[in-house]
Amino acid sequence: MKIIIPMAGMGKRMRPHTLTVPKPLIPVAGKPIVQWLVEDIIKVCKEKVSEIAFVIGDFGKEAEERLLAIAKAEGAKGSIHYQDEALGTAHAILCAKEALQGKVIVAFADTLFRADFTMDEDQDGVIWVNRIDDPRAFGVVKVNEQNVITDFVEKPQQFVSDLAIIGIYYFKSGETLRDEMQYLIDNNIKEKGEYQLTNALENMKKKGARFIPGKVEEWLDCGNKDATVYTNRRILELHRSEKMIASSVKKENSVIIEPCFIGEQVTLVNSVVGPYASVGANTTVENSIVSNSIVQNNSHLKNVVVDNSMIGSHVGFLRVAEELSVGDYSTQR
Repeated sequence: MKIIIPMAGMGKRMRPHTLTVPKPLIPVAGKPIVQWLVEDIIKVCKEKVSEIAFVIGDFGKEAEERLLAIAKAEGAKGSIHYQDEALGTAHAILCAKEALQGKVIVAFADTLFRADFTMDEDQDGVIWVNRIDDPRAFGVVKVNEQNVITDFVEKPQQFVSDLAIIGIYYFKSGETLRDEMQYLIDNNIKEKGEYQLTNALENMKKKGARFIPGKVEEWLDCGNKDATVYTNRRILELHRSEKMIASSVKKENSVIIEPCFIGEQVTLVNSVVGPYASVGANTTVENSIVSNSIVQNNSHLKNVVVDNSMIGSHVGFLRVAEELSVGDYSTQR
């Protein structure tokens, strides 16, 4: 089994945080989003994962090394592939065409999930979906009475189905998927100006491939600040039985209300942190209240009340607003 993770997007909805850090490497509950994704897939995948292929933009050597380390920690080979232009989902996956061999899981890196991860070997693929109120921004599927997918439709503006594709797929044959996506590019077949995975899936279906929808218990989006803060909260809730507060935390006249993640060498002075707060390594919090928020590494907060917020690394803040979205290397006094 191989995993392909397309993650080359610029993350514009997450600015300013993505100006210095690629979105999938932004931490929630103490780990990068993409690391949680990899761990969740491997945890529920019954087969050995031999390779994890990351499709990225120009993220730099440090980011690439972090991704390769994530794969190595799971006992898999890591590989880096580049998407230089944003030409659609099919194009992104095809950038890792060397990894499209045998059984393949494709997982886009801005989605975390809890799901029934049964891979029916009688089918050609499983497409995980979630029922949502407004599916116009998503690819959707239609199913028949046998729960087999009959249609793939990309971002329908008129109602077709409320079963939205969440961005996680299983394919029995990576080679077949590769050939269909290559056909789109070779023949310049685009929809809404891009090479869409749903078009490749529709072609496969017309040739006899059978796809079924996968069940999703919970879909956690990391597409914007509010969604990412909520995802941080849910991960802390789901992992509250695990040790997530470093033994090196220095606490003076302060209270930690769990669940929380508190990183190495964090200093808390006259403060209340939590619930649902993540505070990165080497950060200092003084005379402050921090709840339901993400604070990254090497920052200093003093005399603030912070809720429903994201604060980057190397940030210094004194007396600021109560709801924040602040990027790296910011200072306010």
